[in-house]
Amino acid sequence: MRVNEIFYSLQGEGAMQGEAMVFVRLSGCNLACPFCDTRHEAWVEMSEEEVVAEVLRYPSLWVLLTGGEPALQPLAGLVDRLHAVGRRVAVETNGTVAIDAAVDWVCVSPKGEWLGAEAQVVRQRVDEVKVLYDGEHEPQGYWEELGHEAQRSLQPMDVGERERNAELVAAAVEYVKGHPEWRLSMQIHKMIGIR
Repeated sequence: MRVNEIFYSLQGEGAMQGEAMVFVRLSGCNLACPFCDTRHEAWVEMSEEEVVAEVLRYPSLWVLLTGGEPALQPLAGLVDRLHAVGRRVAVETNGTVAIDAAVDWVCVSPKGEWLGAEAQVVRQRVDEVKVLYDGEHEPQGYWEELGHEAQRSLQPMDVGERERNAELVAAAVEYVKGHPEWRLSMQIHKMIGIR
């Protein structure tokens, strides 16, 4: 597997915010989002056994496969190995590639509003829809498209400008107040200075 990094921290966003997790960041992505804050191009080759051994260094029961786009790599064998050692597996995906593994939690963070047809999501199981909110695009359509059972998280986009970020947080708060089926997701890892 092409692994960018493996580290232990707290999930900083979405429905599982605050959970201790081992993050397995896989390298590569099929999209080029202009607002992406992740540098996932570098990688080292690791076997599934090596990834599991690294995960087992940490006590968390949760492992998050992220990227880049983790579904670009075959995940089924790794997920089976992680389950065999008592770990639960979540995946954060842009949703454009079907996940080939029996994961425990699927978070889709769709990007179609910014990237168009190349970023259209495929039909698959979705436990959480986490939409980056730019104050302009309507997030409700993603939830309707991906499945009414999924939890909905609305995350103000971090544009790297303090004043604009504050405006987007305020707009997201107002959106959630007007659409209480959504929940606000803040990137607490950035706020408290952890990875």
